[in-house]
Amino acid sequence: MEQRTVLVVLFEGVQSLDVTGPVEVFTGAAHCLGDPAGGYAVRTASLDGAPVRTSSGLTLVPDHALTDAPTPHTLLVPGGTGTRPPDPELIDWLRAHGPRARRLVSVCTGALRLAEAGLLEGRRATTHWAYCAKLAKDHPGVEVDPDPIYVRDGHVATSAGVTAGIDLALALVEEDLGREVALTVARHLVVFLRRPGNQAQFSVQLAAQTARREPLREVQQWITEHPADDLSVDALAARARLSPRHFARAFQAETGLTPGKYVERVRIEHARRLLEDTSDGVEEISRACGYGTPEAMRRAFVKALGAAPAEYRRRFHPVPAPAPRTGTPTTPARR
Repeated sequence: MEQRTVLVVLFEGVQSLDVTGPVEVFTGAAHCLGDPAGGYAVRTASLDGAPVRTSSGLTLVPDHALTDAPTPHTLLVPGGTGTRPPDPELIDWLRAHGPRARRLVSVCTGALRLAEAGLLEGRRATTHWAYCAKLAKDHPGVEVDPDPIYVRDGHVATSAGVTAGIDLALALVEEDLGREVALTVARHLVVFLRRPGNQAQFSVQLAAQTARREPLREVQQWITEHPADDLSVDALAARARLSPRHFARAFQAETGLTPGKYVERVRIEHARRLLEDTSDGVEEISRACGYGTPEAMRRAFVKALGAAPAEYRRRFHPVPAPAPRTGTPTTPARR
């Protein structure tokens, strides 16, 4: 079995979880295989081989200086305060050595370093939501997608903030070594196998702005608490005591989303949580989230997440169905 060297770049101010999260995934996969010659060989390196201090104050001791590090299969660049401003010497090293790696990976604001080195030019990428605008402004040749938790574009993979690096690493392990190995690692780390890459970085309540006016804030709360109700513009406008036209304009101006888009995201998020946390059937969940039919929910999921509800559920550890009451015949959960 091919052994893949993973080289993690260290620098002053690096975010420790950007490093340790993926490292635990890759080393866990190697241990799972029980084959020292297979899986992954994880190495760390700083510019001069000296220890670095992370943004949280931890000290990390690298295995190599970058000049002495082996050419890796996977080159991983984490984020952290050290990415702002970029170190010219490190950028030069990435520009020279990055193209030699078979796979380039960044976590969080590590994407800014890859972009500075010209390694994201003409590619689709993401980073921590708070720095997507900066990435797009500073590097107009990069197609920045601020929504997904990770993005794959050929041999380049970029992930969103901090823990999204674990999701991306699990996806790479699944690609390299198969689902069972990735699932074993995920169980050991007590995390989901992996969230779909195009799952939103954060919830709609965080993504959208909170309306300034009390009637609109009340409507936002109502939508969240009643996803199965009539959430048409006319119904919501009546609740806000505004005309439908005035309501639609005011809602978008104050939240940054149209009422329809806001409702769509709330329903997707509610359905996603029910699929993750309950054993309810898809038909039951579709009604509870206001879709009406499983097919309507399936279309919404495929559009938003790139996966049907049943496939989405398989990527998680669903909660076991509760034991039936005495004397009640068992029936299989609807899927």
